[in-house]
Amino acid sequence: MYEMDSNVGQEPDLALGTPSVSSLGIHGDGLPEPTYQAARAVAATVENHFAHHLAQARARGEQNLAPPPPARVIEAITDVTFWASLRREEGHFPKISLAFLPPGPVGSLRFEQRLPLTPVILAKLAPAVERPGIHLGVWHEGEVLHVWGTTNALPSCCFVVEVIEPGLLVIKHRRLEGFGKFVNVAVLKGDQVKVVDERGDRLPDCPALLTSLLGLSSPASWADSVNVLVQLAASMRAHGRGGSLLIVPADTHAWRESIVHPIQYAIKPAFSGLSELMREEVSEASKGLWLGALSRAVDGVAGLTAVDGATLISDQYELLAFGAKIGRPEGNAPVEQMVVTEPIVGGGAVVVHPAQNGGTRHLSAAQFVHDQRDALAMVASQDGRFTIFTWSPCEGMVHAHRIDTLLL
Repeated sequence: MYEMDSNVGQEPDLALGTPSVSSLGIHGDGLPEPTYQAARAVAATVENHFAHHLAQARARGEQNLAPPPPARVIEAITDVTFWASLRREEGHFPKISLAFLPPGPVGSLRFEQRLPLTPVILAKLAPAVERPGIHLGVWHEGEVLHVWGTTNALPSCCFVVEVIEPGLLVIKHRRLEGFGKFVNVAVLKGDQVKVVDERGDRLPDCPALLTSLLGLSSPASWADSVNVLVQLAASMRAHGRGGSLLIVPADTHAWRESIVHPIQYAIKPAFSGLSELMREEVSEASKGLWLGALSRAVDGVAGLTAVDGATLISDQYELLAFGAKIGRPEGNAPVEQMVVTEPIVGGGAVVVHPAQNGGTRHLSAAQFVHDQRDALAMVASQDGRFTIFTWSPCEGMVHAHRIDTLLL
């Protein structure tokens, strides 16, 4: 994390001079100095991230790649977006997404006149572009950055800055395969910067969900590009009510020992709507319809986690129950400690008592995984925190992976 200088509260008068660039090999001459120091602190790291992965993608022969964002452009766009996020327009804070790419992608809406990149303009445009999937396109003409229109079609590895809430920004990009949750690069909240550690998936016993959220390379097949647990995690977090999802092996009923009976909302036979979708062979022609059906099925299961208690699905995505109460099997020891990690640069592992990591929902999930070591638990908090609980044979204890930085 980085601490900002004391001038964080001084918004620049960008209406008098928008950030300028000389070319894509930007040297920064004539650029007004950003006053959001976190933007400067992270710019070089983000530039290196995009340059590295775009170079790798080109070497693999990937097509439809975005232009690399130079550090000064990253700094300028992030600075303007931060100040825009603090402005109210008719009583509402803006929720916007900016993408650095030239005008003209398929499905784009282009303004007749280019608009200056200023906090005032972004706040004014926000009501029209708040819906998911709509991005304001930002590019340069000569030495000036401007907003050229909107688009819902982004090239791979396109630099995107999204406003989550006032003062909370996420720098991210579209996955190479184009489907699913965007890959987060950094999260900026006020004077704090969290840079996602791409090596986080090299931790011992790292769950496939975390690997998918960090993943950047193209999949070997279409099916490999769809991680249902990632979509479920994002949907659980989106409903904002908090919830627990337990994923258990399909070939055993051992998990029942850790659930209080009777289960009020047990499902029999198990509901296989999501499971059947994942078994379908999807052609290019039917992909759009299939994705729509998958999204509805995922939201249906994730919505059940808002009910008090835990939702249970098998590792084949069959719905088994919801509203279930977790209990410790007779004779089993209570969970006393666990290791907590977060996949950000500089974030080390910490061993804590489960009660220090959250409330009752987190404690019960840790106990469930402690007793059912071939299971996985996903817990969303009402405040946006998201944790995956797995059993770590290497550590000999429950491993809590904090992944809210990846889900924003």
